[in-house]
Amino acid sequence: MRILQVIPYFYPAWAYGGPPRNVYGLCKELVKRGHEVIVFTTDTLNGRNRVRETQEIIDGIEVRRFRNLSNTIAYRDKIFISPGMIFGLRNSLRNFDIIHMHEYRTLQNLIVHHFARKYGTPYVLQTRGSLPRIMAKQRLKQIYDILWGYRLLRDASKVVALTQIEAEQYKSMGVSQDRIEIVPNGIDLAEFENLPQRGEFRKKWRINNSRKIVLFLSRIHKIKGPDLLAKAFATLVKDYNNIQLVIAGPDDGYLPMLKKLIQELKIEEKVLFTGLLYGRDKLAAYIDADVYVLPSAYEIFGRTLLEACACGTPIIVTDRCGIADVIDGQAGLAVAYDKDALGKALLDILSDDQMRLQFGEKGKLLVREKFNWEKISEQVEDIYESCVVEALSPQG
Repeated sequence: MRILQVIPYFYPAWAYGGPPRNVYGLCKELVKRGHEVIVFTTDTLNGRNRVRETQEIIDGIEVRRFRNLSNTIAYRDKIFISPGMIFGLRNSLRNFDIIHMHEYRTLQNLIVHHFARKYGTPYVLQTRGSLPRIMAKQRLKQIYDILWGYRLLRDASKVVALTQIEAEQYKSMGVSQDRIEIVPNGIDLAEFENLPQRGEFRKKWRINNSRKIVLFLSRIHKIKGPDLLAKAFATLVKDYNNIQLVIAGPDDGYLPMLKKLIQELKIEEKVLFTGLLYGRDKLAAYIDADVYVLPSAYEIFGRTLLEACACGTPIIVTDRCGIADVIDGQAGLAVAYDKDALGKALLDILSDDQMRLQFGEKGKLLVREKFNWEKISEQVEDIYESCVVEALSPQG
């Protein structure tokens, strides 16, 4: 099949979190399965930089990037204005068998929707946790849904949910059960075959070997819960002095407030900010961490949880994560979104070497059995084929 993937940010725009990594992983596997995969995206890299190459081949994936009118607005407000994509889609969209759109409230999706309807090309929509009207711009999100969003959902051949929770969100927006497919994110297990030696991260950042490391590795955004973690960590420091909180990830607008909170809690000496970690540095952080914590107020999936599992690092996650039930008791603990509950879980897991070891081993097995891209891409391929067949049928 000739497959078009549409996403506002793509490899190597890792500052935008999990979606570009997940789409990249899926595309690589689809290419291995013999498909022709083309990605339409923008030139954003992070808040300050753009990707220079407008067209290139990455691991067999043809990538076409269209210029954002404002890279600052793209990063700060998550509004990606790329008018050049209009002409690119108008000239080429009819040549694709299937389109896979990622994210939800984007200008790119509106352009694709227009031409997909015009040329009769089927499309799959995967909102990747962006469906609920929560946090910022709730009124604008409602207006988008009324003007365009409901039609975008209605005209999709299939919609893809990462978890059952997201499937229910689709239903609440009027999508029928028969058009919803649940497909998790995955990771490339090959990236975790030659892991760093234990101690590399500690040595680089001068963390004493006797200290227990609590790792937060994600975008520094209020919704990810770094403030809840800081408060829970502060309760531990009083009685459990030999611990270190490592906060790794790009600032997504919340870093100044988080640093102020940490000062107010008087735990600055126990907190290390590393910024965004890539490649081996990121793996080294997982390896040396005694526990990885993702205390999100809302998390539809959480790719970093799979990365931690693949490194054998035990996990603590809140029950507001879409795969909390998969993690709990297997790769770690799931707790209520509450400072005291999180603090107790931290104390329990940091105090029990055997518990951490068991969760680490179970986590490795979990990602190999349920979250490898080979199995996931096969499921996505089946979805594409069913959409194409339906579009070609007389009633389609």
